Amino acid sequence: MKLRIGITGGIGSGKTTVSRVFEALGFPVYYADLEAKKIIETDVQVINAISNLFGADIYLSGKLDRKRLASLVFNDSDLLNKINGIVHPAVAIHFENWVSKSTSAIVFKEAAILFESGAYKQVDKTILVTAPLDLRVKRVTERDGVLAEDVKRRIANQMSENELLKLTNFTVVNDGNNLVLPQILSIIENLKKL
Repeated sequence: MKLRIGITGGIGSGKTTVSRVFEALGFPVYYADLEAKKIIETDVQVINAISNLFGADIYLSGKLDRKRLASLVFNDSDLLNKINGIVHPAVAIHFENWVSKSTSAIVFKEAAILFESGAYKQVDKTILVTAPLDLRVKRVTERDGVLAEDVKRRIANQMSENELLKLTNFTVVNDGNNLVLPQILSIIENLKKL
């Protein structure tokens, strides 16, 4: 029986950095957002469903027109729910296949919207990566070359850290002051006792 651990956190919290540390320590990590981007352009059923919903021209030379898709779903929660209803189940199936091929006793799934997407139902325990708001904004503006206002808007659309704290089992504080590795090693020790 494999232990499945979800890793989540708001944009700029450093969940990918924390996930890479688990990976460096020898644990397999499934990056749900990265896999979703691949599935959207390789899974025939997903491509057909998205094309049926938005029109065949939503794909340009086999690539999803992400900017156009974003503009269509940005203020339309019904369309956003429909696209999520296509993509999230496909990612869930892909994750199950990935887990079945892993030989590790503990596997991790990194997902930005672990709870919102329902992906938390596929894991046994969850880890929340946290960081102060101003640091998260700074990280994303530097990483993505976007305006602070845009980052704050994206953060406002995500579940708050307070909400997530109530739902998760472990926390990694990634604020630049607390060392991340000792926190991760402590979580691993706790997981091994389960």
